[in-house]
Formats: sequence, C-alpha cells, structure tokens
Amino acid sequence: MSRDDLAAHLEFFAELGVPGVSRDPAWRVRAVPDPVPAAGPDTGAGVDPSAARPAVATGGGELADTLPAGTLLPMIRAEIGDDCSRCKLHTLGRRQVVFGAGNPGAGLMFVGEAPGADEDVQGVPFVGKAGQLLTKIIEAIGLTRDDVYIANVIKCRPPGNRNPEPDEVEQCEPFLFRQIDAIRPKVIVALGKFAAQSLLRTEEPISKLRGREFPFRDAILMPTFHPAYLLRNPSSKREVWEDMKRVREILAARAGA
Repeated sequence: MSRDDLAAHLEFFAELGVPGVSRDPAWRVRAVPDPVPAAGPDTGAGVDPSAARPAVATGGGELADTLPAGTLLPMIRAEIGDDCSRCKLHTLGRRQVVFGAGNPGAGLMFVGEAPGADEDVQGVPFVGKAGQLLTKIIEAIGLTRDDVYIANVIKCRPPGNRNPEPDEVEQCEPFLFRQIDAIRPKVIVALGKFAAQSLLRTEEPISKLRGREFPFRDAILMPTFHPAYLLRNPSSKREVWEDMKRVREILAARAGA
C-alpha cells in the first residue's frame, strides 16, 4: 500500500469514527475487484432481461423519456400519490411514502431496502443512525448527500422493519426503475442483501455479491454492505472502503468517457 493509499484509509476511518489502524496484513493488500461480467446466465447473479432500459413511462409516452430528471421525478412522485394503497403496507402503520432524495442529475445513486422508523417520520431516506453513517461514507469519497441520489426498493416502512414481501416489491419496484431511468446514474450502489438480491434477481449472499460489478440499466451496479450492518460489524468497514474506492474510480472513468 502506498503512503497516499494509507492516508486515504486513515481519513476514511476517521470520517467513520474508527480510531487507529490495524496491523492485520490484510489491510496492506488491496482487493482486486471482479471484472464487469456480461449480462446473462454466466454472471452468476444475472441481471433480469427486464432490467434493460425502457422508455420512461410517466403518462407522457415516449416524450417523457426526453424530459430532464428534475421534471420526471416530481411526475413519478405525483403518480405514486401521498396515500398510495397499491400494497398492504398502507394498512400496516406506515405514516407516509418515502420517495427518494438528492440530486436528480447524480452520477451516483444508492438504493437501500425500505424506510425505517426515522425515515417514516421525516419522509426522507437514510436519516437515522445508518443514514448518518452513509453520509460519512459518501463524504469519504469526496461527495456530499447533495451530490448523490438515495432511494429504496420500496417506498413505505414495513411493520417492525421486516423485509419487504414479494407482493410489496412487485407493486413498488417499477417506480424505483423509473427513478433510475430518469436520473441515469453512472453507478448504482445496492446497500445490503435485500437491495442487491432484489435488483439482481439472485439469492447469492451479500458476502459473495459485494465488490462485484454488474451492468444494470445503463449503469454499473455494485453491491456492498448496508450501513446498518456496519454499525453491528465495524470490522467490515474495510470492505466497504474498498468498494467505495472502486466506485470513485468508475465515476472518474465514466466522467471522462
């Protein structure tokens, strides 16, 4: 590891509130990310064919695909409505729809599982303890929350923060795809097992998915550990740092493309 790499490691962990540095030799070896696999059955976690970008449907037909994200996102939000009743979650105690937040022209998008208690109250994704850690992770690669876009697979809080159920995902996931198609990010980071498995249509564990790169709706999708997992397992912050450094490299490469 070079001196610059070591300084970057220390700065990242300082941002996350982790003092000191490990003497573990593994910290001195940078993981080599898997190459971007071709879409299809050989990827292991193949992207569903329906993940190819369609025209963005917002009630405006093909014309909608030419509109800027700053116009499309409010249209999609309005279509969901303030009191969505498409699935049973509207009867199970959710307070409000948590649509998404951030820069409509973002090159980097984060996708989590579902809103939690704090998000359900504030109407903004990732504002609790896990969200605060996500903010630090974003800042560690030189960005702010205002530079990125953050959303979830589903828009309403499941009771007891349980995993979303298939019928709930079926009703809500198309809106996430339309958000992605409107924003056109260069990189999508899937936060945690549920988001990664849902987007990639796979049952592979997050431990095998994280750090790999998948083509997804004109973007590169990279799964990594959820910030809530890092709060319980701080030793995994090293892997997330490696993932985020790679995200930063992809963003830089695609900016110059």
